[in-house]
Amino acid sequence: MEKEIEISSEKLASIIARVLDDRKAKDITILNIGTVSVLADYFVICSADSSTQVRALSNNVYAKIKELFNRIPNGEENDMKNRWNLLDYGDVIVHVLHREERETYAIEKFWNHAYKVSEEKWMEDSKEYSEYTEK
Repeated sequence: MEKEIEISSEKLASIIARVLDDRKAKDITILNIGTVSVLADYFVICSADSSTQVRALSNNVYAKIKELFNRIPNGEENDMKNRWNLLDYGDVIVHVLHREERETYAIEKFWNHAYKVSEEKWMEDSKEYSEYTEK
């Protein structure tokens, strides 16, 4: 088996956000929770308009991170209806939620003491991983 490619947790979170953005995920947020929790360094949170899109986005992140870095999640969780899927990479936890679940559970409000990484920063940090050329 090939060795996992080393990458910082901040860079991984940015690339995951870019992968989600390339696949039309909505309201992508990266929270740096490392200073306020031992769970992980970063949460990447996004919304989807349907349960089919929730599953597709999760599958795409899984496949792309495996392809790029030979890395698979330590754990995966999803509900039976694909309303909230989670990929746990240890240092980065990805939450793909149906927009209604995102509004209901309001993860960002619960973690409001965590630092939010700006879209400009994660876009810049992941630009070489975009499937689309910058204009």
